[in-house]
Amino acid sequence: MIGLTNYGFVRVGSAVPEMKVADCIFNTEKILELMEKAAEQKVYITVFPELCITGYTCGDLFGQRLLLSAALDALGKLKQACSKWNNVFLVGLPLMIDQQLYNCGLVLQHGHILGVVPKRYIPNYNEFYEKRWFREGRDLNTDSIRLFGQDIPCGIDLIFHDNNTPGVSFAIEMCEDMWMPVPPSSIHALNGAVILCNLSASNEIIGKYKYREMLAKSQSGRCIAGYVYTSAGVGESSTDLVFGGHGIIAEYGSVLGQTQRFRKDSQLLTADIDVCKLIRERVNATSFTQTDLPRKSREVQLLEAPPQPDELNRNVDPHPFVPSDPATRDERCQEVFSIQAAGLEKRYLHTKLQKAVLGISGGLDSALALLVTVKAFDSLGIPRKNIIAVTMPGFGTTNQSYHIAIELMQSMGVEIREINITQACLQHFKDIGHDPAIHDVTYENVQARERTQILMDIANKEGGLVIGTGDLSELALGWCTYNGDHMSFYSVNSSVPKTLVISLVKWAAEHILEKETADLLYRVIDMPISPELLPPGGTGEIEQKTEAVIGPYELHDFFLYHMIRYGADPLKIIYLAKHAFRDKYDEETIKKWLKVFYRRFFSQQFKRSCLPDGPKVGTISLSPRGDWRMPSDASARVWLEQLD
Repeated sequence: MIGLTNYGFVRVGSAVPEMKVADCIFNTEKILELMEKAAEQKVYITVFPELCITGYTCGDLFGQRLLLSAALDALGKLKQACSKWNNVFLVGLPLMIDQQLYNCGLVLQHGHILGVVPKRYIPNYNEFYEKRWFREGRDLNTDSIRLFGQDIPCGIDLIFHDNNTPGVSFAIEMCEDMWMPVPPSSIHALNGAVILCNLSASNEIIGKYKYREMLAKSQSGRCIAGYVYTSAGVGESSTDLVFGGHGIIAEYGSVLGQTQRFRKDSQLLTADIDVCKLIRERVNATSFTQTDLPRKSREVQLLEAPPQPDELNRNVDPHPFVPSDPATRDERCQEVFSIQAAGLEKRYLHTKLQKAVLGISGGLDSALALLVTVKAFDSLGIPRKNIIAVTMPGFGTTNQSYHIAIELMQSMGVEIREINITQACLQHFKDIGHDPAIHDVTYENVQARERTQILMDIANKEGGLVIGTGDLSELALGWCTYNGDHMSFYSVNSSVPKTLVISLVKWAAEHILEKETADLLYRVIDMPISPELLPPGGTGEIEQKTEAVIGPYELHDFFLYHMIRYGADPLKIIYLAKHAFRDKYDEETIKKWLKVFYRRFFSQQFKRSCLPDGPKVGTISLSPRGDWRMPSDASARVWLEQLD
């Protein structure tokens, strides 16, 4: 079975052991228990708290040679015990280096100590008096330390690399380091560390856990990195302070998981960090390395690649464009809707035009475009009657969609025009010598281009703009007629994927519209997605269903997100989709539609190369002027061959 690292994932762990202050024997036993558990779960890197072997709150006991000797003995036991694993463990203890005491984090793997990293910044304020016992790591004058007969790299500039797993590298900072204006992890990230580890001991006071979470989340975002934070648990002394055992795993500005604070027993939090995604983001962020910060570092190689887990330990959202949390989803929809309307308003302020022309089909995209146009006109103080909404029934128009279109336009108070395109299309078939009984691409595209011509000509006649209705998903698949619905004067939905279109229409129905209009929109949502270019069925129902031809839009939006946003290759997309849609689609179904996606995405780029203007609302846009620049004759062979 292919392991997770083959897809770019690295499993990390935040381990909070049960402990007793100054009892190195007890603490070592509990650390070993969590090491065993981490090894069983195939955790690549496990991060323990600061000074976990002795306890953080030993106070002046740090000046006792017996405690320091016991800590070193405990380290020897941990070193020997972990010789049976290739997994990487980060533990903390006090170490004498050049006759000075340092608060250090050590990297253990397969019976070896790979490196020693002293805490760079030592606090000396309020309840934290570490400078009473420890020197700052930046004062260290040596680059190695001898332990157990081994010369070990030592310093604040170490970055650990795994040559067996491309792209995997990590670095250490400790507690106070994260709270500094320029944390050491920022420099480590600039020097290539993709996973940043923090061994910490942070006490609990009101609201502090939220601030810690914010720091870890923001540092992972700013550094485009994974961030593994582990703080000391409740076993620390409560003489004046209480520690909660707060563990956090974050990735690029998002929290993947947190421990339960104030637990008395040991706990191990694990999550899978997508290293490939992070590296892709750094490549895209060309400003990432543009800094005046010092960038000196030393590389330490891991001994072997740790074992790879088989199952993914993280949530993969099946609908990455649509937040699963209702409150967040509502906030997202309001923001997107406002951006769409603001873009259109700017275009009208610039052109000084007072009219808009839209084709209304009774479907989702045209409904959303109409809502956005109404909002823009209301904001600009332009009468809604200046919005010319045109329904253009043709060969495939059903009674259901026709009546919804009429009722929707009436409820919005816009000018309604109806132009039947049947006779014009029949005349065109005659002119070009096409048999109307042949329902091929010509039959369909003639209708789409006839409708666009009508809208363009009305806009010329009335002095207005044709507002485009096509969405991002259709553009990705080329599911639009070139110089038909593909073209407009301003396309308000051009960066809104179909799954988000559905949520936006539903949000509008629930929050900003009267009941009459809302009920109409619910009917729109319930209808099958269709261009309605082929004749209806025998009982007048929609015969042409888009998703039966090109596949489910929720799958295509998933493919689009991971391909464009993170550069995922086909095998990784299949792996993620299997995880996200495990209760809905099997692997063969996912693979079938992914092939369709790649074939269409590559073959239809020529349509995206000449898109009309439209507002970017999210992280993904296919505008040829900024976000996606691709040759129209690029080959999909490499992508399709990987699938085969």
